[in-house]
Amino acid sequence: MKDMRTTQETVLQGPLGWGLLVVAGVVLLASLAFALIQLMVNGHTSFNTSSTLPWGQPIATYLYFALASSGLGLIASLPLVFGFKQYYPVAKRCIFLAFIVLISGMCVLALELGNVFRMLWAIPLNLQVQSAMFWMGVFYALDLLFLLWKFSKLQGGEWDSKTAKQVGIASFIGVLLASGNLALIFGMMSMRPFWFDALMPIYFYFTGVTSGVAALVFFTYLAHGFQRERMPPALQALLTGALPKLFAALIGGTLLFIAVRAITGLYSNNPEINLVWTDYLFASPLYIAAMLLGLLLPFVVMLSASLRNRVGVQVLVACLVFLGLFAERFYFVVGGQVVPLFKGTWQPNLISYSPSATEWSLTLIGVSLCFVLYLLGEKFLNLGDMPRYMAEAPVGARANTA
Repeated sequence: MKDMRTTQETVLQGPLGWGLLVVAGVVLLASLAFALIQLMVNGHTSFNTSSTLPWGQPIATYLYFALASSGLGLIASLPLVFGFKQYYPVAKRCIFLAFIVLISGMCVLALELGNVFRMLWAIPLNLQVQSAMFWMGVFYALDLLFLLWKFSKLQGGEWDSKTAKQVGIASFIGVLLASGNLALIFGMMSMRPFWFDALMPIYFYFTGVTSGVAALVFFTYLAHGFQRERMPPALQALLTGALPKLFAALIGGTLLFIAVRAITGLYSNNPEINLVWTDYLFASPLYIAAMLLGLLLPFVVMLSASLRNRVGVQVLVACLVFLGLFAERFYFVVGGQVVPLFKGTWQPNLISYSPSATEWSLTLIGVSLCFVLYLLGEKFLNLGDMPRYMAEAPVGARANTA
């Protein structure tokens, strides 16, 4: 069924949006210029990575963005594939965010490679079909294609048509394949015991949705000037009903996953796992602070029915979860490499690593590019669109749209 479009005004369509766009654009250009100069002059030596620890913060940034994109895609599948219609008010914004977040992550990954343009012909023409990284490129390319196709359907007002449903199902499968394959890149590495885990795809799916909901909550409130009264009633109902409860459950599940991994690692008789937890993760005050303030505190706050529906609390929790999960991705990527490969724990010290200025600039490029693309989307693509029957339903009837 094709539904006529409804126009949802947001504060980002006015002067505030232009101001934020200028700021984000300046940050993007400055960080991109710095990174390109460093890469052209110094190459990979501008990174603090090495042959013994080849993956640093840029890979962690890509992982964070890729999984957040997958999480947003899975959230969009709730109304478009599984019929949870109360999520329609955020479906279009979810799909757009999933697309631009993945594009931003891919840009960071491209800049991390030694030759940015070589991958355009080397990866597809070499056809290394036995490589999980080859399939990561294939599946994420399909994911981008299906996200774009699905967004075009919603942009044209096709919310419940047969074709839109089929594209939604294809996109859902694409998201599962892409993020699951990304998880297996780590989970199949038996030479890296900290990563080696057949259940890694489940961990990535769950934590990806958590970071996706955090992004959705923050950007939705940003679009409406952090004032819920500016939102259409259907969106207000979602943000005071199902979504904060889902967010709380996801944060709790993420904590449980991390706790289980930590307990298993601490009691493991494999020193290459045990020492990563005792001498690297739990020896880092930053990691402990990220878990306590970025995940545990938000979970405790969101358990309170009187607190989790407040605008300020939801925005604060979203920002804390952003930071907490970014730190988790960083320590996950680096933690899997701090034990020297093929040398094990008989070598006295773990490998030390801290990001360089160039690596930080790549992270800043990803974040600022995401903001630039999002602000442009809010200005020109009506991301708050939803089916007309839902936007125009009486307030008392909206509870029955699920």
